[in-house]
Amino acid sequence: MYPNRPFAPRTPKRIRENVNETIRAREVRAVFPDGSVEIMKTDAAIRKAKELGLDLICIAPTAEPPVAKAMDYGQWQYEQKKKQHDARKKQHVIQVKELKFRPNTDDHDYDFKRNHAIRFLKEGNRVKAVVQFRGREIAHTDLGQKLLQRFAADLAEHGQVDGQPRMEGRNAHVIISPVKKH
Repeated sequence: MYPNRPFAPRTPKRIRENVNETIRAREVRAVFPDGSVEIMKTDAAIRKAKELGLDLICIAPTAEPPVAKAMDYGQWQYEQKKKQHDARKKQHVIQVKELKFRPNTDDHDYDFKRNHAIRFLKEGNRVKAVVQFRGREIAHTDLGQKLLQRFAADLAEHGQVDGQPRMEGRNAHVIISPVKKH
C-alpha cells in the first residue's frame, strides 16, 4: 500500500461519536444540569455547554429532535461501562448438564445422579440424561427407555421433559428443562 514506508501509517485517533462537534443534527433538545430543557441549534447548545465546563452528548440520536445532555463525557462513559458490567453480571447463561447412565445402573448410583440433576435444575440449567449401550446391551434398549422414563418421572416436580426418550445410535437420551417459577 505504501511502498516507500518502512512502517505502517499512524492510525487516526478514535473519533468520539455524538459528542460536541460530531453531533450532526441541526437542532437538538438540550438538557442542562439545572433541569432546563430547550430546543435550540446544535452549535448554540455546544457553546452553552462549554460555558458550563461540560460536553454536549447526544443520548437519544433517533428522537425527533435528538436529545442531547450537557454533562462530563468521561463521567458519562464511566457510568455506561458500569451499567453494561452490572447487566452482564446479572444475566445467567443456561447450560446443558449431561448425566450418563448404563442400562443396569445400580440404585445408589441412580439416586446420586438424580440428586445432581435436581441441583442442576434448581440452578436453572437443563439436564440431558444419556443411557449408553455397549456391546450386547444394545439388545435391551427397553431397559434404557424404562430407566429414562423413571428418571423423568422422579424429576417431574423440578423440571419438565422436552419430548420422549430418543435413541441415537448406541445411546438413548432425554432432555429435561427447569420449571419456570412465577
